[in-house]
Amino acid sequence: MIFQNILRKYLLPFFLGGISVLAFAPFNFYLLIFLSLIGLLFITNKNESANIKSIVFGTGYFVIGIYWIYICLQQFGGMPSFMALVLTFLLCLFLALFFLPFSLFSQYKNKIFFIPAFFTLVELLRSIIFTGFPWLSLGYTQVPHSPLIGYLPIIGIHGVSFLVVLSAILIFHIFRKNTKKIYLIIFLFFIWGFGQYLKSIEWSKATGETISTTLIQGNISQDKKWNKNMINESLSHYQKLILSSDKSLIILPETSIPIEVNKIPKSFINKIKDHIAYNNSYIIFGAIEEDNGKYYNSAFLVGKDYEGHYRKNHLVPFGEYIPLRKYIGYIYQNYLNIPFANLSRGKQKSVPLFKIKGLDFAVNICYEDVFGNEIAWYDKYTSEPNVLVNISNDAWYGKSIAAEQHLQISQARAIENKKMMIRSTNTGVTAFIGRDGKVINKLKQFTSGGLSYDVQGYSGITPYMLFNNFIIYLLCTLILLLYFRVSIFLKVKNLLSK
Repeated sequence: MIFQNILRKYLLPFFLGGISVLAFAPFNFYLLIFLSLIGLLFITNKNESANIKSIVFGTGYFVIGIYWIYICLQQFGGMPSFMALVLTFLLCLFLALFFLPFSLFSQYKNKIFFIPAFFTLVELLRSIIFTGFPWLSLGYTQVPHSPLIGYLPIIGIHGVSFLVVLSAILIFHIFRKNTKKIYLIIFLFFIWGFGQYLKSIEWSKATGETISTTLIQGNISQDKKWNKNMINESLSHYQKLILSSDKSLIILPETSIPIEVNKIPKSFINKIKDHIAYNNSYIIFGAIEEDNGKYYNSAFLVGKDYEGHYRKNHLVPFGEYIPLRKYIGYIYQNYLNIPFANLSRGKQKSVPLFKIKGLDFAVNICYEDVFGNEIAWYDKYTSEPNVLVNISNDAWYGKSIAAEQHLQISQARAIENKKMMIRSTNTGVTAFIGRDGKVINKLKQFTSGGLSYDVQGYSGITPYMLFNNFIIYLLCTLILLLYFRVSIFLKVKNLLSK
């Protein structure tokens, strides 16, 4: 009896949450998320310990999904194993709280839109609170093959999360004894069928000539990247990779140059400039930039007659800046070794585009592409971008699933904006992604080399680029307001009837 209680209350929901991760990259069993969510709905259906079951489900979901945080803290951050384990678990436990809306299913199971709307608003909150951590938002499970991604250019990744939960609830009710089963089946088929139709809408059209592009993957281990004794070796390594490409555009990863940009040897700069002048080409590279005592994680563009730079705006909390420094600074001083952990933010508004051979390239750095609302253009960039570029360093997470999860996030950004997304990373996944979100070509992880392709620019504005998350915010808010209004009306009516 005790074992059955433990199984029902803890082991089963943890297992259901854990297997949900198989719906994300690199596994991509996108239909599995519906089985795990239906299982969660089943075990919370009777409201018996529903709060605990929902939290335990979320704990399994994040423990299995972001276990790589431990690798970052312990292997590359130098934190003692036990402390890294505890902090990683506490983060997962905190994030698990965002699954609490499912604990209300027994009360609102006949109101099929309530839980999807409530959960989606909570997921949106997760993308904002404490600067946001929208990693493993449910919608990513459908990228890039599911019919539901047809909605991405309209309502974004959180809108797809709404449809994932709604679909799971519809399927749950279809398999119950329900006189309205046929209407539920028709509604479910309409959602998925219309999504498949939306996938056929292009939203953007090709513009300008293609640009031959090489993406460089340096494969510099994180424990060597900032080692002062390795600087010359790293510069020499990247110099060889750059000089081996004769393409019109060469892109290096985030902080690929392991020293402050003003300290880069002139011999290195001169060789690179001679190379791009000879080939009439451009190069984008990442480095740390110092300006008036402040440090920025920046991307630089260098061409024969043109230069530009972009400073990262959305920094990684605890990795690139220290929130609550007064209270947790002691941990950084004594238990963590993270270089440049207190960077400054670049400007958020009027972000300049890198203009290359008639096309406008919008650069984002690493973690920034997790925020679809910040990548989507309208008034952020100085004009409409034609190509999206992400430069990253996921070496922090070792040989885990994090890099493939990050690639999937970039795939979603390509679909939302209907633009190519090209990614140059340190250890992987370096890839060219089409505007349909499918990977055109990619380099094998933890290898060094260049990946080349002719990049096509696109012009056109999707509804998501115009309205951002406003559509799904409004939809979910109106649904909840409608339900609460009806509920209050019925209560007042019952009181008056008495």
